[in-house]
Amino acid sequence: MRVADFDYELPPELIAQRPLPGRSESRMLVVDPVCDTLDDSHFAELPGYLHSGDLLVFNDTRVMPARLRGHKEGSGGRVEVLVEEIDADQRGALCHVRASKAPREGTRLVLADGALTVEVRGCEGDRFRLDFGAGEPLADRLERYGEVPLPPYIARAPSAGDRERYQTVYARERGAVAAPTAGLHFDDAMLARLADRGVERGYVTLHVGAGTFQPVRVDAVDEHEMHGERICLPAAVADAIAATRERGGRVIAVGTTVVRTLEACADGAGGVAPWAGETRLFLRPGDRFGVVDGLLTNFHLPRSTLLMLVCAFAGQERVLRAYRHAVAERYRFFSYGDAMLVWADPAVRR
Repeated sequence: MRVADFDYELPPELIAQRPLPGRSESRMLVVDPVCDTLDDSHFAELPGYLHSGDLLVFNDTRVMPARLRGHKEGSGGRVEVLVEEIDADQRGALCHVRASKAPREGTRLVLADGALTVEVRGCEGDRFRLDFGAGEPLADRLERYGEVPLPPYIARAPSAGDRERYQTVYARERGAVAAPTAGLHFDDAMLARLADRGVERGYVTLHVGAGTFQPVRVDAVDEHEMHGERICLPAAVADAIAATRERGGRVIAVGTTVVRTLEACADGAGGVAPWAGETRLFLRPGDRFGVVDGLLTNFHLPRSTLLMLVCAFAGQERVLRAYRHAVAERYRFFSYGDAMLVWADPAVRR
């Protein structure tokens, strides 16, 4: 497989730059591989596609205001820091640093209008180890001085409203630098409607890293090295999935992050085992799925690993046809865009 096999034409004006006024107002394209149909619907109609006894699994990661701007001490050269992984001591962190010239070890960076001064401790791969010094927990300092890390395809500065809208209503585990965007469509009213219908829900955690926006830099898909992301699947979710199987319900993942978490913890018998650690699972056409029956997701970037995952789940030709349909019907794309409800192709089930 070539990365170019996962390309499609997207007019720039279809990239959503702002959320709609209401979370649940988005459109929703339903892809059914069994009937081989595409259904133009709306997210508000989601309960009608689900059954009592189904299980929705959400990613409860919370986006940190992880972007800091400033300059190098001495030279004054501008820098932009994206904090990705905070050390256990809440003092140091692994960060992406953008600057005209990569900072050397020992360089001091003055950030947030002088509120923070940090020191570069070294380079680890494409990230830098920064020391923020003693004081209050770094996560709390980010809440005070950081900026919402909107994706690079949103061509505007973050607004005050993004603090609330680029975050799911159920976010609780702080640690992501990008939102699990399929969950942005849910509001409290929708969650209540689903509960009234008898749809169960559970929560896993995958802290979305900056690697989710990195382009695939190889030509052959199998040569791509997936970035690592921290996950946690609690015993309660493993039990809920087992109970769903017993009653004949379906497991629906809210977002590709949940798919990766569940399939990374698959036990080979349709269930999952509780686990916490790092996953580098890369799902692409040819892989099989042992846990997930349905996927609620947004539209993803061309040539991305996320698009490859959806193609693996529902069939490459079918998904790319759905994307062409979405472009023709003027759906809104990417983080603040519209949704897809995708059912698994039976051929990819274990």
